[in-house]
Amino acid sequence: MAHTAQSEHTIHIHPQAPGKVPEGVACNGCGVCCLFEPCPLGVVLSRTRIGACSALLWQDALGQYRCGAIVAPEGVLAASLPRGTRWLTPLLAPLLRRWGARWIAADKGCDSSLEVVRRGSTTMPTTDSTYPIRAMARRSPP
Repeated sequence: MAHTAQSEHTIHIHPQAPGKVPEGVACNGCGVCCLFEPCPLGVVLSRTRIGACSALLWQDALGQYRCGAIVAPEGVLAASLPRGTRWLTPLLAPLLRRWGARWIAADKGCDSSLEVVRRGSTTMPTTDSTYPIRAMARRSPP
């Protein structure tokens, strides 16, 4: 996980996302780590080191976040590659899927020490279940 100078900031979590699991426990798709900051591959795809990874996808059917580099590499590449190189998408998609699984250590357990404090919406309460929940995420002390 990339380290930024900022150790605490607000993230917006889907209201149906599962709660973050402790480090070492199997990933449950909470999305907290990727909403806080992109991994090294996400930095390349998102072109930023700060904030949510642009490759992170919410999957309604699963009720979980998933890495788009793994579950939708074609779409992630089409959005990330410069216009003149998008013809490479079908060739690069299988590689991105493999790299993505390796970079996020898929099936290795949660490696995020972030703590999450859910705070509710920043606007008027709503009954829309797709509205993101505002939460504060911060690095746990070592």
